[in-house]
Amino acid sequence: MSFSPRPKQQEILAYRGGWMGVAAVPGSGKTWTLSRLAAEIILQGDLADDQEVLVVTLVNSAVDNFYQRVSSFVQQAGLLPAMNYRVRTLHGLAHDIVRERPELVGLAENFQIVDEREADDILEQLARAWLRAHPYFLYRYLRDDLSADDLTRMKRDEFVELVKGIGKSFVRSAKDRRLTPERLQERMHALPLPLPLAEMGLEIYFDYQRALAYRGAVDFDDLIRLALEALELDERLLERLRYRWPYILEDEAQDSSRLQEEILKLLSGPRGNWVRVGDPNQAIYETFTTANPRYLRAFIARRGVLRRELPNSGRSTPSIIALANYLVQWTMRAHPTPEVRDALHAPPFIEPTPPGDPQPNPADDPSQVHLILRKFTPEQEIKAVVNSLMNWLPDHPENTVAVLVPRNERADKVVDALKGKGIEVVENLLQSTSSTRSSARVLQEILRYLADPASPRKLADAYSAWRRAGGIVRRDPVAELLRKCPQVEDYLWPQWGSDWLETINLSGNDPLAYERLLRFRQLAQRWQASVLLPVEQALLAIAQEVFSERTDLALAHKLALLLRHTSDAHPAWRLPELSEELALIARNERRFLGFHQDDTGFDPDRYPGKVVVATMHKAKGLEWDRVYLMSVNSYDFPSGANTDQYYAEKWFIRDHLNLEAEALAQLDSLLRTSEYEWYQEGKASQQARLDYVRERLRLLYVGITRAKKELIITYNTGRSGDQSPAKALLALAHWWEERTK
Repeated sequence: MSFSPRPKQQEILAYRGGWMGVAAVPGSGKTWTLSRLAAEIILQGDLADDQEVLVVTLVNSAVDNFYQRVSSFVQQAGLLPAMNYRVRTLHGLAHDIVRERPELVGLAENFQIVDEREADDILEQLARAWLRAHPYFLYRYLRDDLSADDLTRMKRDEFVELVKGIGKSFVRSAKDRRLTPERLQERMHALPLPLPLAEMGLEIYFDYQRALAYRGAVDFDDLIRLALEALELDERLLERLRYRWPYILEDEAQDSSRLQEEILKLLSGPRGNWVRVGDPNQAIYETFTTANPRYLRAFIARRGVLRRELPNSGRSTPSIIALANYLVQWTMRAHPTPEVRDALHAPPFIEPTPPGDPQPNPADDPSQVHLILRKFTPEQEIKAVVNSLMNWLPDHPENTVAVLVPRNERADKVVDALKGKGIEVVENLLQSTSSTRSSARVLQEILRYLADPASPRKLADAYSAWRRAGGIVRRDPVAELLRKCPQVEDYLWPQWGSDWLETINLSGNDPLAYERLLRFRQLAQRWQASVLLPVEQALLAIAQEVFSERTDLALAHKLALLLRHTSDAHPAWRLPELSEELALIARNERRFLGFHQDDTGFDPDRYPGKVVVATMHKAKGLEWDRVYLMSVNSYDFPSGANTDQYYAEKWFIRDHLNLEAEALAQLDSLLRTSEYEWYQEGKASQQARLDYVRERLRLLYVGITRAKKELIITYNTGRSGDQSPAKALLALAHWWEERTK
């Protein structure tokens, strides 16, 4: 694999130690450069055999990308490709640290980790339970003009989602501050005035932690918090890890949190080697998360940090680059809300590649940039985009194209309209199921049951896994029946007159459930018989029973090979330990390259002549020849004006309050002592508006910089017909009109 670094990339590759911060623009090759830097450090020969370059990145697909690139660079130099480097997501790194000494942070050796899906399920159950116990709590925040029908509908759906969202934000924020429910309760009792939203959040926090403890589990936020705690408590562990990882390279550092920064700072040490690369202008995961681009900006500005830039990008035409740069300029100097002028930052502005670059910018064609201010209804906007694609696709079968929208609901409507016209659509970026991790989870839950065959809870989990493998993802009441089975043997291997399945009288009351349990009993009996086989053969036998898709069966073969190697390396391990190996993959803690595309990373070049539909968030890091940006209106991209509507402000809540923001403000009040810092209702909602405006400006910047050759931006008037073009779109359109006269 050839690599010809640009002058600015060469400056980074000249790094030999210390702290370095790199501001990189979209398409500048930061991942490529960081991979090459990791290889250069390895090739210097300064690392001992038991030392590694640690690369920390954001998502699992980037982990595989780094592995492949570093491996390629190292192989070119004639060295073994898998030596002296480790690539981890932050959660994977935190897991590595906690596994070193779980007892140090109060965890059992066999602790579990709940993924985001299971954490969401727990929070939804807690939200429903909390609302049953406090049926009138939210009434104090409702508008006065709501009808009885409005209240009935909201109690059924909106109230649950609202309370769940508040609880989730409260729990995540408390954990980022390293605050236990017990400590918060002490502060609550010491305050002179009530903080009702914080009290609600605290109750849910207590119950959520109890639910995790019942499962012997932690969530991803706990994992990060406990990793930091372990490093602080055990100096020998910290020194051992500092020795193991003398160089730390951090990608996508604009999305780091305070705790992530503290972990990597500790691992690096005051005289360590730490490189942070990112683009604060692409920080689009900030709202109600613990990430914030200010951490990277402050790091780069810190005294003693070597500052570098990656300003050159060969991705887009000069016209598209100019448009993105003007958005940054306009935001910094002329945005109508001065408080958000810090949303985008320069330098560096995006610069085209230098002359002679092996990856030059596409030839410029200003006529291929269209900023359309026509007043479309939502339906008309979709129709216009579909008609445009119908005219464009036949003449461009070798080109890539994407339609990017702000939200999934809009994407679904675009997909339906495209399919209605017979246009081939790629929806991979909208789907989160049918992945390697979910398939591994199915097999892991079945193996976990077989390791403890008398457990009704694990039997129920195996049943649910079997149903998920068949495409059934909704909650099945049959699983709850199995959880209550007093003796598993009376169900699976009943003696005459002691068949549990007959005692619950399902055959008459629910014949469908009865047939399902009969079928599952036959499967479980065969699974139990398979445990007499070597583990890899048992896994393949199970997979043949539960999967029908070729990709899932191929994946099972890879997993079986993994378990065989693991079993050979650990002869004393049995099913409990081997099933945990699958759990590491299912929980995103172990690198495993499957056959599903979300494992290897989405590659737009695989789909020429087809239309990729995605949200702008999901499109980050990708590029297409032609890009449509839709719904760039004052709702999806507000300016900060009080007349704008804001997504997080529910229509049924009085005074335009954002209750998630208000709950977090009340959490802040628990930690303050000055009466001048006391909570004031509405202040946090206004600040949340500004934070949201900042994030949406960065999202628009990300959307524009996905386009290589052609860009079309449209807006619509919204459901009620009262939305206008986003202020940023108006500014860009007027500037573009003047520029191209």
